[in-house]
Amino acid sequence: MRAFVLTAPRAYEVQDLPAPVAAPGEVVVDVERVGVCGTDVEFFTGAMAYLHQGHSAYPMRPGHEWAGRVAAVGGGVDPGWVGRRVMGDTMLGCGGCRRCVRGRQHVCEKRQEVGIRGARAGALAEQLAVPASSLHALPHSVDAELGALVEPGGNALRAARATALGAGDRALVLGPGTIGLLVAMFLRAAGAEVHLLDRAGNSPAFAHTLGFAHVWDEDSLPELPFDAVVDASNAAHLPCRALELVEPGGRLVYIGLAGEPSSIDTRALVLKDVTAVGILSASPGLDATIRAYASGAVDPRPLVAATVRLDEVGAVLAGERPEGAGPGPKIHVDP
Repeated sequence: MRAFVLTAPRAYEVQDLPAPVAAPGEVVVDVERVGVCGTDVEFFTGAMAYLHQGHSAYPMRPGHEWAGRVAAVGGGVDPGWVGRRVMGDTMLGCGGCRRCVRGRQHVCEKRQEVGIRGARAGALAEQLAVPASSLHALPHSVDAELGALVEPGGNALRAARATALGAGDRALVLGPGTIGLLVAMFLRAAGAEVHLLDRAGNSPAFAHTLGFAHVWDEDSLPELPFDAVVDASNAAHLPCRALELVEPGGRLVYIGLAGEPSSIDTRALVLKDVTAVGILSASPGLDATIRAYASGAVDPRPLVAATVRLDEVGAVLAGERPEGAGPGPKIHVDP
């Protein structure tokens, strides 16, 4: 099979590799769609922390936002999976530790992460082997494009739910990239009034086409009471700014990761009686995201700007925009 392999920082090849074989407890999936993520870009540049912590190493095959059809099953796996369209959880816990037993495999110390951590090959290939226990079946109304948006959607849904907002509440989302816009969509579906904060000089036009009327930069942001602020940016100064902007008694949700340490004043956190929540992983939110997509409550399709082939992935990771790409922030790959 053909697969995209990172061999070193900014070095890559599309290689012909042996097709995977389903081990006991595993399935082999024919990959139909893969999303390119900011994490993949960090592996491409060599900036990803896991490379320096010993959790990941080159050569590696990225790709953790995926959808496809089960082609084969290993021993002990229900053959009824064959032919079904699925997506899969990125986080693969050890299954036996205290965290895994309590349903928190996404923070298991010994976890593998598909296409990211622990030498678990990712989905930027024609086929992928994963544990059957990580699969989530997709209904007919969730095609491959939507299926590959479930993983980022699960992260966003968890962030939106962590705000505890509903009808009559006001939210501010910092950083309208893929995750920020998905968070905004889930908050809107819950009935909240959603505001977005982008960098100065960026056009709000795309967010407006998604139905978001309140798009600001730091200079134009109005003085409004925000019941929750979600930081989905990679700006080191915005976690502190989020604390300044949130209403007393409100909630802060941190899902973005900056390239350098951020700081917040815990005195302000305490004196404003604010709840702060960190979100890692889509795992607990995958099924609810699939239901939201299947029902049409949230439609993330406009976020996909283009779908490219494996041979074009390197250029995308290097920051090139595919010819004819739309305005959305997400690039998909059809292996």
